[in-house]
Amino acid sequence: MTHNDLWMAIVNIAKWKNMSCSGLARFSGLDSTTFNKSKRTNRDGAPHWPSTYTIACVLNALNMSLAEFATFMPNDGKVQKHGE
Repeated sequence: MTHNDLWMAIVNIAKWKNMSCSGLARFSGLDSTTFNKSKRTNRDGAPHWPSTYTIACVLNALNMSLAEFATFMPNDGKVQKHGE
């Protein structure tokens, strides 16, 4: 699992739910800017990983398991669609 895998899972879940990333954040009870691309790296360019709290908020809001979340991560560099 990589930094990009986690962020792509969030992006793919938002698309699956027909939401923007900011819409998914709001739906999950988070600030609308939580998933902005600008927040995916720190000021020095180092990767900023989503927190376990943030991921838990998404999982709880969607009644989704961590295993289901993982199905939205890229597979061998390809975006894996839910249920494949």
